[in-house]
Amino acid sequence: MKLTVNLEKDSYPIYIENGILNQAGEKISSCFSGKKIFIISDDNVFPLYGERLEDSLANYECHHIVLPHGEKTKAFPVLPKIYEEMLKVKISRSDLVIALGGGVIGDLAGFVAATYLRGIKLIQIPTTLLAQVDSSVGGKVAVDLPQGKNLVGAFYHPKMVLIDPTVLETLPTHFINDGMGEVIKYGCIWDSNLFQTLKDAGSFEALKPILPSILYQCIDIKRQVVENDPFDTGKRMLLNFGHTLAHTIEQYYQYERESHGEAVAIGMYQITKISEQKGLTAPHTSDAIKNLLEAYGLPWQCNLPIESLLDAMALDKKNIRNALNVILLHEIGNSYIYPTTIEFFQGSFII
Repeated sequence: MKLTVNLEKDSYPIYIENGILNQAGEKISSCFSGKKIFIISDDNVFPLYGERLEDSLANYECHHIVLPHGEKTKAFPVLPKIYEEMLKVKISRSDLVIALGGGVIGDLAGFVAATYLRGIKLIQIPTTLLAQVDSSVGGKVAVDLPQGKNLVGAFYHPKMVLIDPTVLETLPTHFINDGMGEVIKYGCIWDSNLFQTLKDAGSFEALKPILPSILYQCIDIKRQVVENDPFDTGKRMLLNFGHTLAHTIEQYYQYERESHGEAVAIGMYQITKISEQKGLTAPHTSDAIKNLLEAYGLPWQCNLPIESLLDAMALDKKNIRNALNVILLHEIGNSYIYPTTIEFFQGSFII
């Protein structure tokens, strides 16, 4: 299956196919005519798939760097080490960076590609469910600061995205559940039929026979949103459903407790519960979300007073001039942008 993100000069194809990792070299040759490729990966992914990728790139001079896995790698102190390695092997502006890994590696490698020599070609090969349906598509690249997630970044689109659903077979259940947080998000904000498909399946195991189709549906939603709003100033904000709370939960626990997808799951349920109480969302919508989250092994609360999160929320990059755009649902599959302030979240409830 193939999708194309149509962004004029920044357009790029997305391929979704079982086993496509073995054909990476053939696909890449259609958009890259240089000689050197620099692969950025981590110590979970590279031992599993690095050799297979490099074998498919036999016609190129390949180099790689393997970084520690985890959110803490997506930070400024890591960047000089990567740049130095690229300089050592003489990567030039006519060469290519490949991100082989999950969202952390995709964001970090994308930031490296955007900034090294003022920009070199980038290809994303996402290996987690979350990265396949979300972070590898759309051109957002970033690193974290101690004060918050993704606070320094850029819009830098890849030349191609290669998605091989079979690599998910080596993912621990925790990371499958993590990715399902974002899959469920797409059903919530855009496609009630997708939400119903997930509900009917009731588990990731039951989804496996139709997984490429599920990935296609999620990516196609993101493609439409990105094409309409490439710089995240309007409709693309819908993709942030649940994220205002999610990012602050992640930061509060220093990225060591809830994973991103788990935090998004909590954020989606909690913000929908609040908006229901305010009459901004149809009744029982939060219950439908909660039931689906539970079916896919995702949390819906973290037992933390909301006041504990407000300081972090004030630093969120979506909080502009003390005005906060939160994403709410009219109902499942129908989302909207609601301008408000941090006071929207204030109260004595526990999330």
